[in-house]
Amino acid sequence: MNENVKNILEWIYCIVIALVLALLFRYFIGTPTIVKQRSMYPTLKDGQRLILNRTHRITKKVPEVGDVITFEGPSKTYQSWEVDQSNPVAVYDKEPEGIFNRFIYYSLELNKKSFIKRVIATEGQHVKIEGNVVYINGKPLEEKYLAEDVVTEEKFFNDFVVPKGYIFAMGDNRPHSTDCREFGCIPLEKIEGVVIFRFWPFDVWGKVK
Repeated sequence: MNENVKNILEWIYCIVIALVLALLFRYFIGTPTIVKQRSMYPTLKDGQRLILNRTHRITKKVPEVGDVITFEGPSKTYQSWEVDQSNPVAVYDKEPEGIFNRFIYYSLELNKKSFIKRVIATEGQHVKIEGNVVYINGKPLEEKYLAEDVVTEEKFFNDFVVPKGYIFAMGDNRPHSTDCREFGCIPLEKIEGVVIFRFWPFDVWGKVK
């Protein structure tokens, strides 16, 4: 084989290996992301850059109450007449077709809509939103991360038990957050990552609480 061709093939081989390793790291370990919503204000602001921990895809660890997570956006928000408090689950019925399209969507995350919210309750917990207060298993939830003037409107899903394999999440900026109150609880397999660090801007650099 020509020496130049051999060198080119070796470079291509190295590049392919590096790309595969980068994709595996991004999917299973961690990745940066940018806040593009106002639903987590004042905790997170538009344009801030974060690091996501994605090791749950290996360890199967379930996010805890209080964690800020990102997840694939559901296919729809419910209308009031569609709500069934006994089945408070989000709908995902627009899966990409074909191996290539699935790779583009799930691995490269192109054309994928993601939400960033805070975990409020996990499987088996009873959620009730009444009088602008969130109750978990009958006790008012202490939410120090909310701005003083923020209240939690009831909306659609407001009295239910989180199903097995799901979490219930809301944005900190409740009046401007489309969340599980409107589209139902999120299946664990749709969670993309847990926010662990904010690296931009530098004046708010550090762990996200």
